[in-house]
This record gives sequence, C-alpha cells and structure tokens, in this order.
Amino acid sequence: MTEAFSSHATIDLPAGQVWDRLTDWSLAPRWMPGVSALRADGPLGVGTRLHFTARGRERSSDVTQVSPGEGLTLTSHVGPVSAHYRYVLTPQADPSMTRLDLMADVEAAGLMKLLAPVIRKAIAREDSVQPANFKKMAEVPA
Repeated sequence: MTEAFSSHATIDLPAGQVWDRLTDWSLAPRWMPGVSALRADGPLGVGTRLHFTARGRERSSDVTQVSPGEGLTLTSHVGPVSAHYRYVLTPQADPSMTRLDLMADVEAAGLMKLLAPVIRKAIAREDSVQPANFKKMAEVPA
C-alpha cells in the first residue's frame, strides 16, 4: 500500500475557474501548507518542473500527468522517497460547483521502506488539508 491519504472539497466555482486557480502557481503559498514560493520552468505540460520553497528548503516537483481542465499529477523525489499528488476536478450537477479530489501516494526504496508508514502519516497530517485550504482561498472574490 502506497496511499498516504485521499481528501476532497466541493468548491463554489465552475471547473474552469478552479483549474485556473489550481494551476496559478503564484497562489500555491496561500493553500499549500509550508510552501512560501512556487514557480514553473515553463508552460504547464508533462515534464514541466516546479520549483518551490517549503519550510526554508528548496524542492522540486515534476508534472507527470496533465489533462487540462480535469486534473494533474505532481511527483517529487527526496532521496529514495517519491510522492505523487494527483489533483482531479469533477464538475457537479450544478455547473457552478466543482469537486476537487487530492490523492497522495508515497513510495520508499531501500532502508527507507521501513519508515514508509511514518512518512505517509506525516504527509497525510500535513497535506490532506490542501483541498479545504484551496476552497477557502479560491472562493474569496478576486
């Protein structure tokens, strides 16, 4: 089992607006815990590298899957630990509402496999709030 967590929020905005805010990397510090800055190396696409500062440390993620307007997966590697964050947008029956799901999977190799359950719990504790944080940020009038 590699799943660290799955969480969601229903946002009072159409899917297109949710997508625009989700992929506006300058907004990430407002809803991603611990992130103080985030920038992309180029336009959004598979292979785009995102550079971010989290708790004073420089990190990076790669866009490993993208379906414009529907979802994307960001993958980070820190040593032998890989984390995959999958964001999925689902328009609701009311077109002014969108469900944002976030699923995180964490894989560890070598001796870190022994710590994988602890790492998954820490990631869940920290990042499972992202959809709720995003909802609060996104629903504020611009």
